[in-house]
Amino acid sequence: MGSGETYAATQTEETLTLQGQADIWKLIYTYGDSMALKSAVELRIPDIIRRHGGPLSLTQILAGISDAPSPDITCLARIMRVLVRNKIFSAQEASDGGDTLYGLTHSSRWLLTESGSEPSLAPLVVMENHPLRMASWHYLSQCVREGGSAFVKAHGRDVWEFGLENPEFNKRFNEGMACTAKTVMSGVISGYKDGFDSIGSVVDVGGGTGQTISEIVKSYPHIKGINFDLPHVVAAAPKYEGVTHIGGDMFQEIPHADAVFMKWVLHDWSDEDCVKILNKCKKAIPEGRGKVIIAEIVLKPEGQGFFDYTGLLVDLAMLATCNGGRERTEPEWKKLLQEAGFPRSNIITVNALTSVIEAYPI
Repeated sequence: MGSGETYAATQTEETLTLQGQADIWKLIYTYGDSMALKSAVELRIPDIIRRHGGPLSLTQILAGISDAPSPDITCLARIMRVLVRNKIFSAQEASDGGDTLYGLTHSSRWLLTESGSEPSLAPLVVMENHPLRMASWHYLSQCVREGGSAFVKAHGRDVWEFGLENPEFNKRFNEGMACTAKTVMSGVISGYKDGFDSIGSVVDVGGGTGQTISEIVKSYPHIKGINFDLPHVVAAAPKYEGVTHIGGDMFQEIPHADAVFMKWVLHDWSDEDCVKILNKCKKAIPEGRGKVIIAEIVLKPEGQGFFDYTGLLVDLAMLATCNGGRERTEPEWKKLLQEAGFPRSNIITVNALTSVIEAYPI
């Protein structure tokens, strides 16, 4: 190797080493992105800008925050700087040379909360970054060493028991899950197209407060919708036209319907528990013509799609939250369904974080 090649190799190694260091620094502080995002939601900054009808200065944004007795414009500027860098907000110099003006982007429109702004991911931002929710993430390494549930290690009980005993946490959790209904279901309903046409009734297992099944019924008014979840969950469910709320335990019995629908339910559970749930689903649908419709992430670890890397992070969220919960790859889904007595399945990609998985018992 000549001196030129040696020099080039040395420079390449130095560059890779520096890049490696930079990557670690970035990962160390990535939580700052989530915290800045949460701050914007809590301060209702996207709503303030939209209400005004156009970009605002920092002073104008502060004036729109109703509960700010001692506003700190420097603090806001530093948070907005990070959010602009992440393209959550735009920043442009005023035409008269005055203060920088901050506007909405395609991203911040997903953080609007005021009437007429649905769908919104704002409640999910607050829920996922809730201190009680975040506590279990600190136990992942301990789970590697000794197994067990990170959430139980953090709180002494599983997430379902914790929600039952903590109304405020339960409210945040339900709001976070409900907001995903319109966001995810918009992609599911448009992408699944004719999948609900021939179905007279659908039971949404683990349907929370009923937002998801209400979206299905709204798009397919001929469907009789059943929202099925734990009694304390459906007790807080509002009324929806065409939807009946039923409380119960999916491990014991599921209400009968032409089809079972589940969105982000099976990822909460181990394979063993999923087989039990799916067996109950099979008993709930008509023999020979029923089907189970599953809206879940299908992991693509090397994928480059819009949501592929997010799927890996959601898988870690399951590790931090649920005992045995996980996201699954296509082969893992096929294997799980076959073990549960669903030899025929079909995966449909839609414009959402989840895919649609049809499963048939024959």
